[in-house]
Amino acid sequence: MVFQQFNLVGRLSLYSNVALGMLGRLNFVRGLFGWWPAEEKAGVMSALARVGVAEYAGQRAGTLSGGQQQRAAIARALVQKAEVILADEPVASLDPVSARKVMDLLRALNSDEGISVVVSLHQVDYAMRYCKRIVALKAGKIVYDGPASGLDHARLVDIYGPEIEDVFWEKGD
Repeated sequence: MVFQQFNLVGRLSLYSNVALGMLGRLNFVRGLFGWWPAEEKAGVMSALARVGVAEYAGQRAGTLSGGQQQRAAIARALVQKAEVILADEPVASLDPVSARKVMDLLRALNSDEGISVVVSLHQVDYAMRYCKRIVALKAGKIVYDGPASGLDHARLVDIYGPEIEDVFWEKGD
């Protein structure tokens, strides 16, 4: 699970935060004292490298940017050997560049590594740009379930009302 607020321990290093994802596989004493087996240490560094933040492994998590912290949260899911990543608003509190990096990473994990990714988003433009399949809800009911290409202007107005920002289409479309 990747949360909107990262759920990292700010005083711990980025490495330790990601390594905590392994606690379910280690015996209690090893986990308590952070005695990570060599193979697991390599897995943590590999996950940090995969998400692009390995150079910050020794830095306290609380000193890093939101985008770096969110990528570390994704690395924590990777060390858990997740087959499915559930991401709840993973870009809600990120600047546009960091948000793009996180969404690019989630898409790559899905396409390159076969990890299923389910993302909850309120930003329709991100959903349309990054997601193959979109499920739209209105008043708690599914009102659309299909490819991003099927979400045209009329359908978005039906879902969100006439106030929806018309940022997806150029004049004349």
